[in-house]
Amino acid sequence: MQCTCVRQTDLPNTSKLYSDLIYHFDRVADLYPWAPNDIRVIARASQFHFPDDRRAALISAMAPLNEGNPSLGELARPGTVAIVTGQQVGLFSGPAYTVYKALTAIRIARDLASLGVPAVPVFWLATEDHDFAEIDHTWVFGPDHRPVRIDITSPPSNGTRPVGGLPLGDIPIDQLKAALGGMPFAEEAAAMVARAYRPGETMGSAFANFVRELFAPYGLLLIDPMSPAIRAIVAPLMREAVERMPELTEALIERGRELTARGYHAQVLVDNKTSLAFLLEDGHRLALRRSGDTFAGPVRKYSSAELAACAERLSPNALLRPVIQDYLLPTAAYIGGPAELAYLAQSQVLYAKLLSRQPVAFPRTGFTLLEGRFARRIARYKLNPADLFVPERILRERVARQLIPPNLGKRLEATKDAFSGAFDALEADLRAFDVSLASALGTSRRKIEYQAAKIARKTEAQMLLKNEQAQRDTASLHGLVYPEDHLQERLYSIVPFLAQFGPGLISEIYGNVRVDCPDHQFATL
Repeated sequence: MQCTCVRQTDLPNTSKLYSDLIYHFDRVADLYPWAPNDIRVIARASQFHFPDDRRAALISAMAPLNEGNPSLGELARPGTVAIVTGQQVGLFSGPAYTVYKALTAIRIARDLASLGVPAVPVFWLATEDHDFAEIDHTWVFGPDHRPVRIDITSPPSNGTRPVGGLPLGDIPIDQLKAALGGMPFAEEAAAMVARAYRPGETMGSAFANFVRELFAPYGLLLIDPMSPAIRAIVAPLMREAVERMPELTEALIERGRELTARGYHAQVLVDNKTSLAFLLEDGHRLALRRSGDTFAGPVRKYSSAELAACAERLSPNALLRPVIQDYLLPTAAYIGGPAELAYLAQSQVLYAKLLSRQPVAFPRTGFTLLEGRFARRIARYKLNPADLFVPERILRERVARQLIPPNLGKRLEATKDAFSGAFDALEADLRAFDVSLASALGTSRRKIEYQAAKIARKTEAQMLLKNEQAQRDTASLHGLVYPEDHLQERLYSIVPFLAQFGPGLISEIYGNVRVDCPDHQFATL
């Protein structure tokens, strides 16, 4: 695998907060306790006390999901820290960055161990989430590298049932096989999915099956927050959060104002009615609205004391969840994507009040995976990696521009320059003579320059129409690198890449995870 670094700021929609975290940490050092992308910093962040009784309860609670995993015995030892990541339990593993998160956690844990800091990787299964629409589908591609969406159905849930426990319903394995048909390792990839997504499984258990097999050689531990044993461990902190809710929400409101004033964005909007907890009742995850010490659900109201008394049936919101997670686990670093790490700038105030420690916020490694022939196409059309992260129409224009014969291209450019120079000179003379005439010239100039640019665009489009190979190249390039105008890793499952490159792909990617570099990796296999 050959990798080219692409700065995160060259990718679409990179937020200012995330950019400053990874490239200008001095600007956000008061929002995050540790600098990212430094294994020595994580080693320092590993020096904290974790209660022995909580560790013992944790190991007991995690045992059913991690039978035979040697990392569980390592985590049981005092002083061992966790490198944690997680993701929603999406169909057929969800987006490919799920895999990159896990591999980043595994790499950091191993690098820490080489420094004498015992560490294990842990994957948090986000089974509590209730937005089924976010995880009821997956995207794959076939030999033509065009995106194909595959959906799964589930019994009606009114959008309030935690997704982890939803039964699979009709499993679309046949659709997957049809989409992957013709790829070198399609049968092996589909068989692996079929082993995980079996009749009788739930969205959560099937996802766990897939992840467990994919990372079997790496000792990745799994944790399910919907486990009653896990909920019992975190109940004391959930109870405290309910009792201190007015204080906590006020701190979050103030942090939101501060982020906005500094030109950043608050990921979660918080007001005086915000509740940091949902109530799990009769298989549903119910939203609550707070008014002073009273919490209103869909059916009835609860006093703060009543809600605190049922702490084991509470589920944290997006800002409280990482604090609950790191109370439960001896976390030294959390591996997340841009949005998750932005959440942590808000959650910092909750860590300070509830936990008095906070792990390193560490950016996951990101990849765009290519076959060698695609790298050759990119070179043929004189494109840079960042040129590809655009809508297909713009990519076609960029490719077409490279097809114009050099002499014609030079003539079009010379004509544009000639128009520009002539108008500049005429405008200067007219301004000296009559300002109103100079203003009128500006309108005419824009019309003429627009028509000249239109001729250039038509020429480019005609060149592309005459070159069928370039049309196919553009379509497949866009379909692979920026499908549906999303980064490849944010749309496609890892499954089509396994179908293309085979089971050795995971070790190839793992070998190119760079702890010291936050850049996106443009990788050719």
